[in-house]
Formats: sequence, structure tokens, C-alpha cells
Amino acid sequence: MDAIERIWNDYKAAVIAVIVLLVALASTLIVVPETKQAVIVRLGDPERVINRFRPNADFGQTGAGLSWRIPFFETVVWVDKRVLDVDMERQQVTSADQRRLEVDAYARFRVIDPVKMYETAGTVDRVSEQLQPILNSVLRQELGKRTFASLLTAERGQAMANIRQGLDREAREYGAQVIDVRIKRADLPDGAPLDSAFTRMATARQQEAATIRAQGQKNAQIIRAQAEADASRTYADSFGKDPSFYDFYRAMQSYDTTFAQKGSSTSIVLSPDNEYLKQFRGK
Repeated sequence: MDAIERIWNDYKAAVIAVIVLLVALASTLIVVPETKQAVIVRLGDPERVINRFRPNADFGQTGAGLSWRIPFFETVVWVDKRVLDVDMERQQVTSADQRRLEVDAYARFRVIDPVKMYETAGTVDRVSEQLQPILNSVLRQELGKRTFASLLTAERGQAMANIRQGLDREAREYGAQVIDVRIKRADLPDGAPLDSAFTRMATARQQEAATIRAQGQKNAQIIRAQAEADASRTYADSFGKDPSFYDFYRAMQSYDTTFAQKGSSTSIVLSPDNEYLKQFRGK
């Protein structure tokens, strides 16, 4: 202990200087991860950006890693580089056909200009707060131009594209880029409007089914009539070539109908010379 005290007393100033130097050096160096952008702010003014977002930049080639700053004069504002979400509160929207809809939507965005974001909003959370009412307004305006039925067709994709473009124009003012907008749910409000819509849907489906059945019956009758006409034409062509065979064929059909009745107790008595039985006598 005496040796340590003696060294401390002899080199106190040097030890303190080394410690201060190490603390200053540690506060000078910063580590910027791949998922963050670092805005270096010098006395309140953005000075430079480390690991700025660049489209299609390869992982490891973006500028992330070890960097430096001037202690006490420069501060670091961290900006998320990943794709972020902004959720819209569930709200009622009136469509062009005066249907009230319960709409739940969200948007995905990223910060592409961290300096502009810092100057206009300050933080990423503030950007999300600013975009939420804008999303509500743009969504209400776009859906108000369209009918409820159109939201169930491919036209919904065009509506989403228009909403994304409108929201993206506003987001650029905050240094952000809107990548996508999606409607999670678009339902009718509970109660009478929803029950009425279900009733109309069921009635429409019943009418459609009745139309399909009627068309099927009509097609069946046409096909049956055409088949019977073709069969009659075929029989006529065949029997016309051999009238004696036609007489024989018709006689066999008559015998089958008359004598081959299952379960019948009726007896038929005919003379062998009867004209009806001529086919049994041969030529």
C-alpha cells in the first residue's frame, strides 16, 4: 500500500491527465449501427450525417461503424433507418353512395432525409404523430370519391395507390418517404346498416341462383330437343334404306311392350294366323 500511495503522490497529475484523456477519447468515439442514421448537431445546427440512407446500398457499405464527434460541442441525434409503421385510429368514412364504413388502415414509411426530419419534426416519433392525421384526411377524401362496392374489386388497389401518393407528398416535408398504405378492415357499422347490407346480399345471391337455374333448364330443353331431332333423323335415314327391317324393328318394340309386362296376370289369346303375329311366322 505504501508503494501505491507513493506512486499516487508522485504521479497524481499524470494519472488524472490520463484518465481525463481516456474519458475525452471515449466521448469522442461513437458506434453507428446499420439500423440507425446519426445526425451530428453542432451547437444546435445539423453538421453532418453518418450512415445516411441510400437506396439499394449493400449491407456493410452504408457508412455504419466507428465514427467521431467533438465532445461538448456536438451531440448525436439517432434516426431509425428501418421501415416504420403509422397506424390510423379506427374511424367512420362515408363512401360516394352514402354508405358509412368502419375503416382501419396503416402506412409504412422510412426517413430518407434525416437533416430535414430533425429541422421540421425533431424525432421520428414526432413524424409518426404528424403523419397520422394526414393519413386520416387523405383516406377520407379518397374513399369519399368511391362506392362501397368498388372497394371490394380491383379498383381498391388504385385507391390505395392514390392515398399513398397523397400521403407521400406530405411526408416529404418531414424528410420521410411513404412506401405503402393498406386498409386492414373496411366494414359496415354494427346494427341496422350491417343487417340491411346482409339482407341485400342474400337477396342478390338468391336472384342470381334462380337466373342460373332458369338458364340451365332452358339449355337442357334445347339440347334435349336437338338430340331427339338428330335421333329421329338418324332413324329415318336408316329405316328408309330397308323398309322391311323397319317393320321388323317396330314389331319387336310392340311385342316387347305388349307381352313383356312384369307382374301382369293378363292373358292374351290370338290365332297364329293373326296379322299382328306375322313376324313370328318369318318370310
